[in-house]
Amino acid sequence: MAGETVLEETQAEGVLYLRLNRPEALNALNDALLETLHDRWQAAEADQRVRAIVVTGNGRAFCAGQDLKEYDPQGDVGEHLRRRYLPLIRAIAQGSKPSLAMINGVAAGAGMSLAMACDLKIMARGATLVQSFVRIGLVPDSGSTYFLAQAVGVTRALELALLGDPIDADTALQWGLVNRVVESQQLEEIAAEWARRLAAGPPLALSAIKKAIRQAPHSTLDEAMAREVELQVAAARSRDHRLGLEAFFARRAPRFEGR
Repeated sequence: MAGETVLEETQAEGVLYLRLNRPEALNALNDALLETLHDRWQAAEADQRVRAIVVTGNGRAFCAGQDLKEYDPQGDVGEHLRRRYLPLIRAIAQGSKPSLAMINGVAAGAGMSLAMACDLKIMARGATLVQSFVRIGLVPDSGSTYFLAQAVGVTRALELALLGDPIDADTALQWGLVNRVVESQQLEEIAAEWARRLAAGPPLALSAIKKAIRQAPHSTLDEAMAREVELQVAAARSRDHRLGLEAFFARRAPRFEGR
């Protein structure tokens, strides 16, 4: 609807779609959009009916980053980041529910950070990613330095951040920034299929998998294995594990309940 910065749609399978809705501004991020997206994400975390979250952009862009028309370089930039951007990125990256970025067009600056914070990324072949901060004399923020170094290593992260050149979908796939590249006309269909699969999965196990893998790069092998034991003990005690075993031996698809 007109005036809504984020369009929300929950499908019967438990998939929540959040569409950034400022197409006239390439879905650039202003305070209203950032606040709404954060609120919607937190609500989704608390809603047991939601099993997977898809974020995308309305129109021809995913997200062009901060709306510079609503940006005050003389203001408290640090406070703005801490109040608007950091809580949103944390909610996405550290949330318990699997998330998928459906990158339908350009993802620039903090818009690229938003996509990188998601667990899975599917990108349309005509879309681009760009670390545009350096072009206006700024430093990558909203988790960009973290996500880039984790995904592509220091050398390529520096190339992306220092030069600020856009990269196409095939390069993004080759470098490991995204999981899949598809033709634009297939993007919705394939993203929906992945989202349905996530929503049909075991919620407790998916949350534990996210936690283990997100923390693994900062752990020793012994720390990672100790964490795996802790998470596996909890998963093995869940009803979902019993349901999964029953379905396995009955040779049918499991129906997980999230408990």
